[in-house]
Amino acid sequence: MRKLFQEELHNLGDQLSDIAVLVAEAMEKAYRSFETADVQLAEEVIAADARIDAKQNDLDEKAIELLALQGPVASDLRLIVGALRMSTSLERMGDLARHIAQLTRLRYPDTVAPAPLVEVYREMAEKDVAIAKKLVELMVTRQLDLVPQINALNEQINDLHAGIFITIARPEWDASAATTADVTLASRYFERFGDHGVSVARKIQYLVTGEWEAAPTA
Repeated sequence: MRKLFQEELHNLGDQLSDIAVLVAEAMEKAYRSFETADVQLAEEVIAADARIDAKQNDLDEKAIELLALQGPVASDLRLIVGALRMSTSLERMGDLARHIAQLTRLRYPDTVAPAPLVEVYREMAEKDVAIAKKLVELMVTRQLDLVPQINALNEQINDLHAGIFITIARPEWDASAATTADVTLASRYFERFGDHGVSVARKIQYLVTGEWEAAPTA
């Protein structure tokens, strides 16, 4: 019985890794659609989000079943509760990629980002994808040196996010209200994706060390 329980715990970890892989793919495709106004690719991202949601539901149901039937304690309890919390963050990351794809669809055949901000969004997206891929690696290897790397990438995204707000607040910014709203929303989606990645990384660190560290200050 104990061996079966450990196998089920291992399967929870595998399910989390699977969701993280899908999230990384979602952000990668969402940004490609965002940059090129590829509405077909945007539709793929939007449709694929249902798969992430389904996988999260499956994981959560299994985790709750283990809590109810196995009565886990100590590190096993931390793992199950941690899996529940991480699955929520990963699902939200998938939602944020979907939101970016929805902006693409909304503004098609035009691109969302005005020319002066294209490079900024490219940098944000590249760092978001890097965070998602490092999360997959962290889940598989438990190499905690990846955690500060994820934190550093997120800090860089935060700086880029702040820079966009500085840009649109300048007197020379003359874009339409709709474009300004799109620019603001897109920046927020990219920024929040990184924040959720940091949250997942901190939970993995806690599972490995048993110690909870305070969130990095802005």
